[in-house]
Amino acid sequence: MLSLEEAQSRAQDLVTAARRAGADAADAVYACNASTTVSVRLGALEDVERSEGEEIGLRVFIGQRSATISASDMNPATLGTLVDRAIAMAREAPEDPYAGLAPEDRLLRKRPPSLDLADAEEPEPAALRERALIAEEAARGVPGITNSEGGGAANGRSQLALATSHGFAGAYAGTSHSTWASVLAGTGAGMQRDHASHNSRHLEDMDDAEAIGVRAGQRAVARLNPVKVESGVMPVIFDPRIGSSLVGHLIGGIVGPAIARRSSFLLDSLGAALFDAGVTIIDDPLRPRGLRSRPFDGEGLPVERRALIDEGVLTGWLLDSASARQLGLAPTGHASRGGAGAPGAGVSNVHMQPGSATPGELMSDVKRGLYVTELIGMGVNGVTGDYSRGAAGFLIENGAVTQAVSEITIAGNLKDMFRALVPASDLQFRYAMNVPTIRIDGMTVAGG
Repeated sequence: MLSLEEAQSRAQDLVTAARRAGADAADAVYACNASTTVSVRLGALEDVERSEGEEIGLRVFIGQRSATISASDMNPATLGTLVDRAIAMAREAPEDPYAGLAPEDRLLRKRPPSLDLADAEEPEPAALRERALIAEEAARGVPGITNSEGGGAANGRSQLALATSHGFAGAYAGTSHSTWASVLAGTGAGMQRDHASHNSRHLEDMDDAEAIGVRAGQRAVARLNPVKVESGVMPVIFDPRIGSSLVGHLIGGIVGPAIARRSSFLLDSLGAALFDAGVTIIDDPLRPRGLRSRPFDGEGLPVERRALIDEGVLTGWLLDSASARQLGLAPTGHASRGGAGAPGAGVSNVHMQPGSATPGELMSDVKRGLYVTELIGMGVNGVTGDYSRGAAGFLIENGAVTQAVSEITIAGNLKDMFRALVPASDLQFRYAMNVPTIRIDGMTVAGG
C-alpha cells in the first residue's frame, strides 16, 4: 500500500503524463483497501484472512471523446503503457457532449476538512480472534440457541487519492472495525437464524462484543414458531435496521444519471412534497468518524451537509458533472468514483431526522399490523415505484408486538409509501444510512 503522499504523487504523475501524450484533459484516482478478518465457529478458529488490493484509474479526454482505463500494477513502466492505451482508446471513442472534468471554478481549493476517519489502533489477529470468540460465545449462550453460523471480527484501512489536470489534488484515508455473530435457534424444519453486527471507524466506538452476541442470539430465538398471517391491508412498522432501505429507494430515484436517462419514478417530483412535513432526510459527508464521510467528492468538488428532503419536500437531484451538464444544472458534490469507469452519483452519511412519538406510541393504535425485521428479495421497480418484497418479523395486535411471522409479502407503491411514512423518535447513528422506527399505513400484506 502506498502512503497518502505517494498515492497522490502517483496520480498527479499519471495525469501529467497523459497531458504530455496529447490528452486535452485527464484525471486519475488511486484506491487501496487492506483488511484482516478472523472467523470462528462453535468456539474454534475457522479462518484468518488478510487481503490487500490497490488500483489506479486514468480518464483522458480528446475533445469530446473520452476513455477510462485502470491497473493494479503500480510499476512506472506499466503506468506509462496505461497512458498510451487510454489515449488510443479515447481517439476511437464516440463523442459525448456531456463528458468532461468538473467545472474548474467549483473545485475544492481550500484545505480539506479533517474528519477523524483513520484510527491509529490496528488490532493484532489474536485480538480479533478474541473478540470474535466472545461474540459467538455470548450468542450461543442465549437459551434456545442450537447451532452457530459463526462469529467474526475484522479491521481494515482504505486510502483514496485524486488528481485532475485542471488543478485539484487531494487524498484521505479511513479505517474500519467490525464485529458480528450469526446463530440458529430451534431444531429441524422449525429452525430460525438471525445475526447482529456493528461497524465503526474507531475501535473505541465499537459495541461490546458480548452485547453484539447476545443481540444475535435473542433475535434468533424471538423468531421461533412463526405463525401465518391472512392477507389484507394493514399498517407496517419497519425496524431501524431495515427501514433504511426505503431511503435507499428514494436516493436511487434522485441520482442525476437516473434523472438524465428519464428512468426514475421521481422524474417530475423536484420541489414536490413527497413526504409528510414531519419528515426531513439529511446527507452529511462531513460527520466526524462517519462511515461514509469524505472531505471532497469523486471529482474534487467540496461537499456539505444538505437536506435531501426538507420538511417533506424534495430539494434537488444528486448530480455529478456529466449528469448536471445533461440537465442544464450545476454539480452538487455527489460524484462517486472507483478506479474504472466514469464518475457516478451517490450519497455519504444519510439519516432521517426523528419524529416525536416513541416506537411504542407509534404502534399503540394498531389493532393488527406487522413489525418487519427482515426484507427478502429485490422486487422494487425504480421506474414505476412499484414495491413488493418478501418479509419476516412479528405480528402487532392491539398495539403490542406478539408472535413471530414469516413467509409474507408486503407491497405498495413507493410514492404512496413515502406520503404515509411516519418516523418514531428512536434514531441512532449505527450505520452509513440511519433511520428511526418507521410506520407506513395502508400496505398490502400477503400471507404465506
